[in-house]
Amino acid sequence: MSAFSRSDLVRLLRESAGEEEPGLLDGDVLDVSFSDLGYDSVAVLQLIGLIERERGIRLADETVSEAQTPRALLEVVSTVKGQAAA
Repeated sequence: MSAFSRSDLVRLLRESAGEEEPGLLDGDVLDVSFSDLGYDSVAVLQLIGLIERERGIRLADETVSEAQTPRALLEVVSTVKGQAAA
C-alpha cells in the first residue's frame, strides 16, 4: 500500500466533516490545530475511522488524542504503517 500523504489526509478530512469554506484546506495547514481548522472531536473521530478502514490499520486512542494537527496525525499513521510492515 502506498504511503499516507497530505493529499490523502485532506481528502479524508473533507469526506469526514465537509469543508465549510472553499479552499480552507488548500494552504499550508499541516501545523494548524484541527480545532482551528473547524474540526471538532466528532469530526476527528470520523476521520480516524476512515483512515483505519481505508488503510487497514488500528490507531491507538492515546496516540490519536495527542495528534492535534494534520502533521502529527500523518506522523502517527506513517509510524503505524511502518510497524505493520516490519
